[in-house]
Amino acid sequence: MVAALQASNLWKLYQAGESTVEAVRGVELTVVSGEMVAVMGPSGCGKTTLLNILSGIDEPSAGNVLVNGEPLYGISDNARTDLRGRQFGFIFQDFNLLPVLSAVENVELPLLLLGTPSNEARAQALDALSRVGLADRSEHRPSELSGGQQQRVAVARAIVHRPSIILCDEPTGNLDTGTSGDVMALLTSMNQQEGTTFLIVTHDEAIAAQCQRTIRMQDGLVQHEPSRNESEEE
Repeated sequence: MVAALQASNLWKLYQAGESTVEAVRGVELTVVSGEMVAVMGPSGCGKTTLLNILSGIDEPSAGNVLVNGEPLYGISDNARTDLRGRQFGFIFQDFNLLPVLSAVENVELPLLLLGTPSNEARAQALDALSRVGLADRSEHRPSELSGGQQQRVAVARAIVHRPSIILCDEPTGNLDTGTSGDVMALLTSMNQQEGTTFLIVTHDEAIAAQCQRTIRMQDGLVQHEPSRNESEEE
């Protein structure tokens, strides 16, 4: 099995006055290609810090991250930006859509940043919106869409360049139960039918239950990372 995402001995230290905060402590983590994995733990346990390091947003104090075998650190900023743009898609709790842009313009933005010609970017963005059931809302701005529709636009933006890994930070945190279920059904379908790898930070046990396994964190440590076989036996 190929490791889509692999972290070795990750540490993240912060200075808080005269104290040193160990936000992430010696984390070892492997996510196999095609997995859907949840990361859970109490507030302040380090799970969002870990996600930021795995995504290249925040450099570790020590340790290494490999993305489909490619190093995420120890390379130039431009190389890291290119790697992130090719390999990752991102879904956030707060949608992070640009309010002045229509749905299709929000979705095509990652492609334009990667240098895709505008006509190709528009066609791929419309296809991505169709895949999430919003083909008829392509010209609507975020303020004209419901919360669930906005998150579907965010999903379309995350998948439009067909990344190998999608990183999610509380993707249903701002949604009601019914809409949350719809979004998770969409992500689960993408995982099962297209083999997209997902790493989902969540506080919701119901969301974690839909993933193939759950990694739990406490005080910057991974308590126990079950193997895929262990998760299946449970």
